[in-house]
Amino acid sequence: MKKVQIGSQEALVGEVDELCRALADEVEALLKSRAGEGKPAVLGLATGSTPLPFYAELIRRHREEGLSFANVISFNLDEYEGLGRDHERSYWCEMWKNLFDHVDVKPENVNVPPSVAENPDQAAAEYEAAIQAAGGIDWQLLGIGGEGHIGFNEKGSSAESRTRRVTLARKTIVDAAPGFGGEENVPTHAITMGVATILEAKRVVLMARGASKKEIVHRAISGEVGPDVPASFLQKHGNVGWFLDDDAAGS
Repeated sequence: MKKVQIGSQEALVGEVDELCRALADEVEALLKSRAGEGKPAVLGLATGSTPLPFYAELIRRHREEGLSFANVISFNLDEYEGLGRDHERSYWCEMWKNLFDHVDVKPENVNVPPSVAENPDQAAAEYEAAIQAAGGIDWQLLGIGGEGHIGFNEKGSSAESRTRRVTLARKTIVDAAPGFGGEENVPTHAITMGVATILEAKRVVLMARGASKKEIVHRAISGEVGPDVPASFLQKHGNVGWFLDDDAAGS
């Protein structure tokens, strides 16, 4: 793994397994530190294909090395509207399948925005309040969308935005369509943490893989900061880590 300067930011670039070990090292150190203090570790987590090998490494450390998640409180970035928790494409379902079912996290400490709510705006406000009540997020994992969205903070999202109901961009729906068996099956709305919510995390890490992410990654890291590329707001965070494979970094 190597450090690469991209604009004013420094990125860690390497093979996927190297990146995942480095990310897992950070989480392990946090969990052990908080356990020693008798305090929970609050993790912000993401779905999608990018973090799957990272979650696999966390599971391995739990099974083979005894890394415990019993003291973890988790908050997921976002959730599709209208699917329900039992739907195989819901982020609730994906998180349990890909991580939580395989570690010793307490179910009552797992938080994902509700997929079905009588009042989505109120549900979003309550989710934001729950994050604050937990003391804020210690370590936040992000991926990056094709147009630079983080969570479901689509192009045009404000740096002051909080957890809220959003309308999904056309590109987001098109990108998700294969997993849903067609565009017509993709939800049009979601609840997402806001940009300001994400930026309040004590540590933020963004992981990107693949050549298709190269252009948007470089715009996020070294381009103009603003709502055209919501991930660019991370440039203003005092403790952000960019974790890229060679293709995403363009090296």
